[in-house]
Amino acid sequence: MALRSGFVSIVGRPNAGKSTLLNALLGQKLAIVTHKPQTTRTRIQGVLELAVRKKAKGDPGRPAAQVILVDTPGVHKPETQLDKRMMQEVHDALETRDVVVFMVDATHRIHEEEAPRTDAEGRTVRTVGMQKRAMSRAEDDFALKVISRLEGPVVLALNKIDEVPRAALLPIIAHWSAKHNFAEVIPISAKKKEGLELLLDKVVRLLPEGQRYFPKDQLTDQPERFLVAEIIREKILMLTGEEVPYATAVVIESFEEPDTRKKGKDGKLPVTKINAAIYCERNGQKAILIGKQGAMLKQIGTSARKEIEGLLGTRVFLELFVKVQDEWRTSRSFVENLDWRRQLEQIAEKQQLDRSLAAAAAGVKLDEFDEQDESEGTDEYGTENDSDVEEE
Repeated sequence: MALRSGFVSIVGRPNAGKSTLLNALLGQKLAIVTHKPQTTRTRIQGVLELAVRKKAKGDPGRPAAQVILVDTPGVHKPETQLDKRMMQEVHDALETRDVVVFMVDATHRIHEEEAPRTDAEGRTVRTVGMQKRAMSRAEDDFALKVISRLEGPVVLALNKIDEVPRAALLPIIAHWSAKHNFAEVIPISAKKKEGLELLLDKVVRLLPEGQRYFPKDQLTDQPERFLVAEIIREKILMLTGEEVPYATAVVIESFEEPDTRKKGKDGKLPVTKINAAIYCERNGQKAILIGKQGAMLKQIGTSARKEIEGLLGTRVFLELFVKVQDEWRTSRSFVENLDWRRQLEQIAEKQQLDRSLAAAAAGVKLDEFDEQDESEGTDEYGTENDSDVEEE
């Protein structure tokens, strides 16, 4: 059987379990996961390599495949520049997909259209409950509109079926099946990894035959500095209250890698030095993030550092600083600069400028300077501060 390959975009409303599904299919954590909606702010690609499964009795088999899974932010009506950027990430993921997996939280109550109520004087009455149900219907309709414009197969994945009585599943399937012509409808539990093999079987059959887009052993195209920033942001989401997480952003300001990740003669792993800025919108939020005598910031840093060490395979010196950027979520330029792709471009531009200035100072051409630089093995970054956690 010929190799199947392609991009599979996972979309749905916030908290549908998209990131949990990505991690479950990959067999390891790539996307951060919390119980708070809009945890995911950018699209994240994970590369899943599947070996051929031969036909057997009762099993049609499955061809070898490379499935590029694309996790996306939750589909929602944008209000701020950050919201708009998140929705742009969704649309970008849908432009280059071969298959879409539309995820729905099966525990989410279905609210049908309600007849208007009137009071004794004949005036229309809308209770708080009616308003909430109407808002939920509108959010469902908005998410469905996103996929209704697409050409190509859309697979409905009904998630969290482990939390729903079996008798309740059929009406839920019937409700959503009537909303769109789905290529397949697959009940799953991403958390308990139920139904995932069936989901993969159906998705692979919908992918075109083709070559690999990535090497066999590559997990993602995301740079490590982005993954580190996401880990720090995850700890903020988990450790702080309801208001602060949504008003925070993490930017890696310096990332100094060791020349090797092997243990030294002393038996210790080398050190990666990371300097990260946590942005918030108000001084009150900054105080919460730092905590009494720096306790909260230290807790965030300690928790993040342990996970970052596992990711990088080195020891980590992590410095955290809290900075206030008023109403940054409404600033288009600030939000765009949070994109890791933009950050990599800026880093490359700075490196090019630094090399040009150094070459000019040395009185040599840039290509000659680069040859000297490679032969000397100079470091890209440098910092003398090896403290554990620091707050500003």
